Amino acid sequence: MPNTIHIGFLIYPDVTQLDATGPAQILSRMPGAVVHMIWKTEEPVRTDAGFSIMPTDTLESCPNLDVLCVPGGPGQKQLMDDEELLVFLRRQGEGARYVTSVCSGSLLLGAAGLMNGYKATCHWAFREMLPTFGAEPVAERIVKDRNRITGGGVTAGIDFGLALVAELTDEDTAKIIQLSVEYDPHPPFDTGTPEKAGPELEAQARSILENIQTSA
Repeated sequence: MPNTIHIGFLIYPDVTQLDATGPAQILSRMPGAVVHMIWKTEEPVRTDAGFSIMPTDTLESCPNLDVLCVPGGPGQKQLMDDEELLVFLRRQGEGARYVTSVCSGSLLLGAAGLMNGYKATCHWAFREMLPTFGAEPVAERIVKDRNRITGGGVTAGIDFGLALVAELTDEDTAKIIQLSVEYDPHPPFDTGTPEKAGPELEAQARSILENIQTSA
């Protein structure tokens, strides 16, 4: 029997669900993995996609985690000074083998004091905020610095999940999981970064993201 690996995703109102469910789908296929979806209560948590996710654990009932992962989303802004949540992140972060995030979740880790002195990434629209928390921003899809692993925006969570599987097990296991979920992306448009999209599309995307953040 493989050793149990407890992997916890913080979910919260207006979380971007793919930030959590993308890597969770990948990591759940890893031998020994137990995935925890964590919030303050066990009531359904509404995501920014309009549907809800059911937590499996509360902040109090969550076991000690091997992997702590904080996804991003519009609701992240409302939690930056939530001391109850920040205390939870600090406590779990101190004991976890890996402290990780996807998208703007790295900013929430930063608010908990867990990114000071580390290289990190997040969604391109918010990357410049990382130095506020003592982190060094890196424009990469996945950034690993010691036991901190951060993923870029939203879809990068799938790549992040596969990289984390390779860290926790081996590359062959990660490759088999990638094959089993048929992850072979061929996007219809090559506009996934500001550099590729150009300034006009970037400005429109920034406006949409700002409106989403404001309405959360």
